[in-house]
Amino acid sequence: MKTLIKNVHLLNETVSVHLLIEDGILQGIGKDFVKETDTQVIEGHGALVSPGFVDLHVHLREPGFTYKETIKTGSLAAAKGGFTTICAMPNLNPVPDTKELFQELMKKNQTEGAVRIFQYAPITENLRSETISPMKELKDAGALGFTNDGVGVQTAGTMYLGMKEAARLNLPLIAHTEDDSLLFGGVMHEGIKNKELNLPGILGVAESSQIARDLLLAEATGVHYHVCHLSTRESVRVIRDAKKAGIHVTCEVTPHHLLMNEEDILNDHGYFKMNPPLRGKEDQEALIEGLIDGTIDCIATDHAPHGYEEKNQSMLKAPFGITGSETAFSLLYTELVKKGRLSLEQLLNALTVKPAEIFNLPYGKLRIGQPCDLTLLQLEQEEIIEEKDYVSMGVNTPFTGRKVFGNPILTMVAGKIVYEKKVEK
Repeated sequence: MKTLIKNVHLLNETVSVHLLIEDGILQGIGKDFVKETDTQVIEGHGALVSPGFVDLHVHLREPGFTYKETIKTGSLAAAKGGFTTICAMPNLNPVPDTKELFQELMKKNQTEGAVRIFQYAPITENLRSETISPMKELKDAGALGFTNDGVGVQTAGTMYLGMKEAARLNLPLIAHTEDDSLLFGGVMHEGIKNKELNLPGILGVAESSQIARDLLLAEATGVHYHVCHLSTRESVRVIRDAKKAGIHVTCEVTPHHLLMNEEDILNDHGYFKMNPPLRGKEDQEALIEGLIDGTIDCIATDHAPHGYEEKNQSMLKAPFGITGSETAFSLLYTELVKKGRLSLEQLLNALTVKPAEIFNLPYGKLRIGQPCDLTLLQLEQEEIIEEKDYVSMGVNTPFTGRKVFGNPILTMVAGKIVYEKKVEK
């Protein structure tokens, strides 16, 4: 089966081109393609064609929390947002910390997923800071790397052993960095706004101090250490210094930490509760600068859906988490590219080439002769983010109601359409 996508633009090119795809493989980019009788033709309407986005950090909630999200709905939400490859976290019930549980989850990812899904395994048994998981068995079962996302590994000795084994297996260790002894029951950033709202704060050093600990452990073990969802200027600083020292560290930042800070929190509502929390203005600026100068390697959504009732309450009772798969590109393009903070090329690289390179994934680029993962982006069409349009089961985001540009209109995984939006002519 052949597919011809007509009238699309490549980055930094003004002349429209066509894309020819056959049996899922990109066969050519140009103008002189002859339409054959068995060719499916897709009109691109002048959209920008980008490699499919790669998200290193999503929560699919299955098994154990299917009232929040499922593998099917979470992967469809990713497709709607232009993501063709996603990496799923293991904070599930049961935690996939045995070969049998992990293989069962991998099989379900393959059968239920609308996009390509890689799966992380836990660093420790049941995500507790005591005993490392059977990492060799989990690697053999297909684990991309090891993470306890959702909780920090509290014991330095356990983290050291986990890093040592991950390094031996030549797999990355992906860290949610949070020292529980420094949380003091906080639900939002310890700064200006928590005092106005009379809510307990989370110290920035709860994150950065554990990163500093882990960086020295990573240096001692030689592991590839990847830090999830950076949120503070101190975290950016210590990672910048570690990279200069030659430590093998990479890191990600979320759209919500790039686009909001504590002063954007309007009231005590669960939609503003995320972990790590929205920080101060100086932290937000440091994250943007860190992305620009390469200290921060890529953008990842940390898509974390929850049930409506559990988020529609005070931050004191609501769980941490914000959705992001469907809105990431349009929000970032509108707020950072159109306002001159990032170039379009920088943003696309942070969502495609860079995350794929971090874990040596063969995606994030459009290559002739390779499986065709792409998304078409309508850069000049303004839309409003509306709750009724979400594909995810989770609607827990304060970005609903924003006016944005750059929504995906079509997403393909290996030449197969996984999302298509009706475009008015």
